[in-house]
Amino acid sequence: MQPFAYSSAKGQCVECASAAWSKASYSLPDNNNRVECAHLSTAVALRDSKNPDHGHLTLPPAEWTAFLAATKDGDL
Repeated sequence: MQPFAYSSAKGQCVECASAAWSKASYSLPDNNNRVECAHLSTAVALRDSKNPDHGHLTLPPAEWTAFLAATKDGDL
């Protein structure tokens, strides 16, 4: 996987560091399995809310759309 276009030399996403992260709408308040997402200028980033410093997955718009469709269809 290629680093995001705004990544530093160490692979840290500069844009993600200042991103506004929000919990996914399907995350329940009492559920420990939560995903956070941040809408960036050219992609969407996902991370584990329990371990935000463990990295994130960055998806271009077309892949984000396909991910959402597969999730809604029950394919994932």
